[in-house]
Amino acid sequence: MDSFEWNKIAGWVLAAAIAVLGLTIVTGMIYKPAHLAKPGYVVEGVEAETAAAGPAVVEKPIEAYLASASVEKGEAIFKKCAACHTIGKGEPAGIGPNLYGVLGGPHAHMQGFGYSDAMAATHGKTWDWDAINQWLTSPKAYIPGNKMAFAGLSKGEDRAAVAAYINSKSDKPLAIPAVPAEAAAAPAAAAAPAGTPTSAQPAPSAGKAPDVPVADLSNNAKQPESNVGGPAASAVTGTSKTEK
Repeated sequence: MDSFEWNKIAGWVLAAAIAVLGLTIVTGMIYKPAHLAKPGYVVEGVEAETAAAGPAVVEKPIEAYLASASVEKGEAIFKKCAACHTIGKGEPAGIGPNLYGVLGGPHAHMQGFGYSDAMAATHGKTWDWDAINQWLTSPKAYIPGNKMAFAGLSKGEDRAAVAAYINSKSDKPLAIPAVPAEAAAAPAAAAAPAGTPTSAQPAPSAGKAPDVPVADLSNNAKQPESNVGGPAASAVTGTSKTEK
């Protein structure tokens, strides 16, 4: 095969490469990839939970959810956490620390565990109900820079259930706090029919009775007797005379 044949082969290869490159550019201009509004799959325990579309839910304090929290439901939800945490008394740590007796104790409570610097710096804080609620809502927001990969639980009922379950795994569980007065009054106000007066909105006062028109007899004397009852009209004044 002489050099002329090699040149033809090289020319065809170069032409094919140019054609492929041109098609790639043209198709890239026509078909632009779009980002999905929702991931095609969700990694359990890592992706944030998304609430269904609907009216905005007013967040209540954790005490309002704890009043009806289910330990059994919390145990079921805690299975997401069991991939990293143990919770039985005396069990060794996993990827995360053992959580037995964590409520009521200090942050970074497990001795010998390799906490992040961000978590270790909060050792003086106590894991009370409010702290565990903030942590379960968003670990990254509560303690920026910690190593926790879990995105958090969006529903207050789920957070309260998990907190109640964790609290049950303790030698000295915390007492369930009372529901704040304003949180207890909110459901009653929401359930009241529209227009029903509440303590904050007094009922409107009774309206004034409508005026009843009163007959005006002042002009009766000016009218003919046939219009005002004739002689009987004198009985109205009580001053009639017996004519002789």
